[in-house]
Amino acid sequence: MDYTWQYYDLLLLGVVASMGAGAAVAALTLVAATTSVFAAGLVAVALIGHGLFVNGPVGGAEDLTDVVEALN
Repeated sequence: MDYTWQYYDLLLLGVVASMGAGAAVAALTLVAATTSVFAAGLVAVALIGHGLFVNGPVGGAEDLTDVVEALN
């Protein structure tokens, strides 16, 4: 069974990679840990925001009406 990477898999990988990069910068350079992890956190927030608001998990309003009708 082959697994294909989806958009949200790559998004989560990007969040983990950005936070790991922030920790690595803090450990390997003279940049303060608070500064590097904060900057990496901003990158992670930008990725999450893109996943939620730009390329959201629903295609449009009609996707939401199907869920609401199923609950009634």
